[in-house]
Amino acid sequence: MKARDAKFGIGQVVKHRIFPFRGVIFDVDPEFANTEEWWEAIPEEVRPRKDQPFYHLLAENEETEYIAYVSEQNLLPDQSGEPLRHPQIPEVFDTDESGSYRMRISAAN
Repeated sequence: MKARDAKFGIGQVVKHRIFPFRGVIFDVDPEFANTEEWWEAIPEEVRPRKDQPFYHLLAENEETEYIAYVSEQNLLPDQSGEPLRHPQIPEVFDTDESGSYRMRISAAN
């Protein structure tokens, strides 16, 4: 089965379609690449298909910052323009004058 092209890119700010969190993408898997236990822990009625891109996010909600692994079907572009506060962002990204996130050269090695 051929993996689909990812709809979102590294450095893009996205939000979850259902849950109240947002984040910046730092890696993309062309299809599901986590453990079977992780996948089965998701309630069946909201469990995503495995044959789609999955995104690694430096994510945050109102209470905390964390790393999230989210299917493409559950992400939307975040158009809020609000800055992210995740403490790992400066380790992975540089920001330009428009506030866009660009992978740091040292982080890509």
